[in-house]
Amino acid sequence: MAGSMDTEERLMLIERNTEEVMTKEDLKILLDTGEKLEHYIGFEISGLMHLGTGIMCSSKIKDFLDAGAHCRVFLADWHTWINNKLGGDLETIKKVAGGYFTEGFKASLKCVGADAEDVDFVLGSDLYHNNDRYWQTMIDVSKNTSLARINRSITIMGRKEGEAVDFAQLIYPAMQVADIFIQGLNLPHAGLDQRKAQVIAREVAGKLKFSSVKNKAGAVIKPVAVHHHLILGLQKPPIWPVPKDKIQELWSSMKMSKSIPGSAIFIHDSEEEIRKKLKNAFCPEKIADFNPVLDWAKYLTFVHQDSLELKRPEKFGGDAVFESYTHLERAFVEGKIHPLDLKNAVAEFLIDFLKPAREHFEKPKARAMKEELEQMKITR
Repeated sequence: MAGSMDTEERLMLIERNTEEVMTKEDLKILLDTGEKLEHYIGFEISGLMHLGTGIMCSSKIKDFLDAGAHCRVFLADWHTWINNKLGGDLETIKKVAGGYFTEGFKASLKCVGADAEDVDFVLGSDLYHNNDRYWQTMIDVSKNTSLARINRSITIMGRKEGEAVDFAQLIYPAMQVADIFIQGLNLPHAGLDQRKAQVIAREVAGKLKFSSVKNKAGAVIKPVAVHHHLILGLQKPPIWPVPKDKIQELWSSMKMSKSIPGSAIFIHDSEEEIRKKLKNAFCPEKIADFNPVLDWAKYLTFVHQDSLELKRPEKFGGDAVFESYTHLERAFVEGKIHPLDLKNAVAEFLIDFLKPAREHFEKPKARAMKEELEQMKITR
């Protein structure tokens, strides 16, 4: 598809539904000069896969593929180990990475209409094994980054700035940045919560002695970082209404989380589970800001279909079709849509949209991987 697109069309695909591109000017240069786009997105390996991980990320991967990028999903088993996920057991982490987690992404890619065969899955352990240059690159990144900057960057692990951490966790940001350079990536991609690592990558890009990212002319360039939107979990914020000066901070802490029961929908949830979770979701009447159901309508429903249909009795206004998110939000804020009707509509969209994932995990091998992880009873 990319071969028939001009620069503006490819630019639009890469930029759509993102929060930030660092920088758009650098991205345009990559496209204008015909550079091969080397993309990646990395993940810690944790519990069951929810929409924020599986669908939001796969949606952008589909855009990158359509724009002609070579895409990688990086299975960050060492980072997971450092951050004490899955009980901090490296062998368990590796098993889940190559099993359930990979299957979860294959299922998610099906939902968004992408082919998993077009995506490379890279395990951190495989990249690091017998790879002296990786460790040289990690030290090189560290030598060009201050301890103060590393301390400010621990939020990429879901930690709060200033929180007590062990020394291994201070290595984490430098390793994440080294992952970009050792793979020669000019298009790293992440959720907005990973921004601090991407900023470090751009800051050190011109200072490294090992594994610099270069263009086809041999000049050192900065990686172009793309950050997608973080969808909200379904729970009510701890502060309501949310003060304007707290929105960004609270948004990151309120993103969808598998560790908060009922706040997340998993890619293989049953129809009944999806309806129940949406029914109980926080959805303040006539309010659009910090409303998770509207957030999902905008970043999930209207990304994958052109309209949303509300089915309701005639006495409550009858069925209605909204052909844009703007139209939907305006009607909701004006009180023309009841929160329960919006919840039901989004639930029915998700039930249909996630059907490929449910079917994928009905296959014996994938189902066994999911059941084994569930039996561990580990949410992180």
